[in-house]
Amino acid sequence: MPPRDRITSIHICYSLWKQGISPERMPLELGVHRATVYRWLRGFQRKGLQKFIRDYVAAKKGHRQPRKTDPVLKARVFAIRDEYQKCCGEKIQFILKRDYQTAIAVSTIYRILGEQYQLRSKWKKYSIRGFVRKGQKPREVIQTDTVDLGSLYAFTAIDTFTKEASVVIAKRLTALAGREALKAQLQQFGTIDHIQRDGGSEFKREWQEYARKHISSIRTARPYKKNEQAFIERFNGILRKECLGYLQYKKRDLRIVQQRVDEYLTYYHTKRPHLSLNMQTPKEFAMSHLT
Repeated sequence: MPPRDRITSIHICYSLWKQGISPERMPLELGVHRATVYRWLRGFQRKGLQKFIRDYVAAKKGHRQPRKTDPVLKARVFAIRDEYQKCCGEKIQFILKRDYQTAIAVSTIYRILGEQYQLRSKWKKYSIRGFVRKGQKPREVIQTDTVDLGSLYAFTAIDTFTKEASVVIAKRLTALAGREALKAQLQQFGTIDHIQRDGGSEFKREWQEYARKHISSIRTARPYKKNEQAFIERFNGILRKECLGYLQYKKRDLRIVQQRVDEYLTYYHTKRPHLSLNMQTPKEFAMSHLT
């Protein structure tokens, strides 16, 4: 709507308001959104009609000039980042306030840094990840995750088709430990066509380098979308409920915990009937499709 037509609508809105017409009826009469009507009415109450129109017209005159950041402040931001080993924006904000009594938003700091550096976010919110695959045959799709056991960590994996599972207990939650777990998982499953993991640090450098050499397709589940990891999340719950509980294990317990898990997996694969497999065990179901 052109500005002159909008001014006319404001006058009509004011007249209707003075006549006691319900604000819910005004959008139909004026051809504007209901939120716009309520915003105008608040303006009438605070400023009156004439001042509201003057302010409205002034606000519509051209585009506002973007604010320019002080070059000295920019130089300080770059200097702090270099001095403190490429530290994050929050730390730069703290140092600026502590040493220079300068308050600045973290978003502004990252905007400044973006002028000179190629910044990388922790995860790419809008990156294309592909759809969540579900296996149609054994070894086609594996989901993997980790379970915090206190001072120990369980690297878990499950075949989404056969529901066969792998559990490797480790002392550290690192990509190096993740790589060793992946080796064990590949040894158990034989081959893996597609594997899905979350964005945890244990699935980064070493894990990823090894995975790319042995697995043709890798997908990272979206953050906070646990339904994308439904199969492995379900198995993790079963592992806690039926085997490990919610105890906090020590590093010295690694051998005992791994032995307990191995014994449970034997039961899980060969004796425990699975509802989604028509009450077959994972071992029985896998054998019927591998032959």
